[in-house]
Formats: sequence, structure tokens, C-alpha cells
Amino acid sequence: MNAKTPLLLAISASLGLTACVESGYPAGGAGQPNNARNAAIAGAVVGGVLGATADGDERLTKAAAGALAGAAIGGVAGSLLDRQARELQSEIGGNGTTVTNTGSNLVVNMPQDVLFATDSATVSSAVTNDLYALASSLNRYPNTRVEVIGHTDNTGSAAYNQDLSQRRAAAVAQVIRNGGVAPQRVVYYGRGYDQPIASNATPEGRAQNRRVQIIITPTN
Repeated sequence: MNAKTPLLLAISASLGLTACVESGYPAGGAGQPNNARNAAIAGAVVGGVLGATADGDERLTKAAAGALAGAAIGGVAGSLLDRQARELQSEIGGNGTTVTNTGSNLVVNMPQDVLFATDSATVSSAVTNDLYALASSLNRYPNTRVEVIGHTDNTGSAAYNQDLSQRRAAAVAQVIRNGGVAPQRVVYYGRGYDQPIASNATPEGRAQNRRVQIIITPTN
């Protein structure tokens, strides 16, 4: 048998395993990547490589076992992300808020003009319930870590915008913690106007740049 055959068979088997992992959930929307399958394949490759680096005559056997284990872990993580993304989009996907599943994490993008009044770092009461709904989701999926990142447009000095983005990220993180999420799971920081996603030359572009991103990443 070719020396690579056990590993290839394991990866092929992982695809079948992925189908089993996914079968409990409906397919995502049209044009969306199949993140559970992608995660399973990635897990299979990583597990196989780690197994293949083992010493001794059992290297290929370990590679095959590693591929299958990696596929199982990756497939489950991908399916959970798919499910959580659908739930969040249903629960808080309004007022310009978007939920993007990258395959390795979820990115919740909330416009700052919805969250805060001009020059304020006090969360609007109109969206506090959305953040509590987000906290509830995080409590249902406890094996994740959360980054809250504040962004501004380029109006004003760099120091002013850095401070404002930091305070706004801290305010959002505090509401999430108040919703019952363990403090050690949540970190926050501001980026000022260093990471624009649109041109600051127009009012529309500046509005897009004023945002808070909440990045949810599986921990296992």
C-alpha cells in the first residue's frame, strides 16, 4: 500500500464524518460557505500532519487517527458557529447590525451611531436589549472567547479618537458582562481610526467606520 494511503483514507472518512456532524442543522443561506465541512477538512489535515510527525513504525496509523480526531473537532466547532450565527442574525440582526461567519469565528458588527450619541460612550437604551440577547447567546455557547473592538472615523485628533473608541468598547463589554458572561471571557480595546472599512472622505464612509466589532472565537 502507498505510504500516504492511510492518511488519504482518513481524510476521506472525515468528509463522511462531517456530513454526520452537519445533519442536525439546516443548510445556510444561498452562497454561504459550508463552514462545518471546511472546519472538518482543516481539522483532518492538521490532525494528520501532527500524527505523521510522530516517531516509530506507528507514524501512519497515528496520522490516520489524528486526521479523524481533527475532523471530528473541526466539524463540531464549525457546526456550532453556523448555528450560533443563524441565531444571532435572527435575534439582533437589525438597526444595521450584521453577523458574519468567517469559518473560524463570528464577527458581529454594530454601528456606533446606533450604540452611542455623538461624542458619548454611554450605550443607548434602544440597543441594550440587543446586547443582552448577545450575552444570552454567549452563555448558551460557553466555549468561546469574546473581543470587543471600538472604531471611529477620522474626525478629531488621533488621541481623542483612540480614547473614545476605548471607552465605547469598554461600555459595550460591560453590558455583555452584566448579561451574565464571565468577565474573563471578554476583552476590549479601541483602534481609533486606524482600521477604516470605508473612505473617511464622505459622510457615508465615516458612518461605516464608526462601529463596534464583537469577535466570537471558539476555544476548543
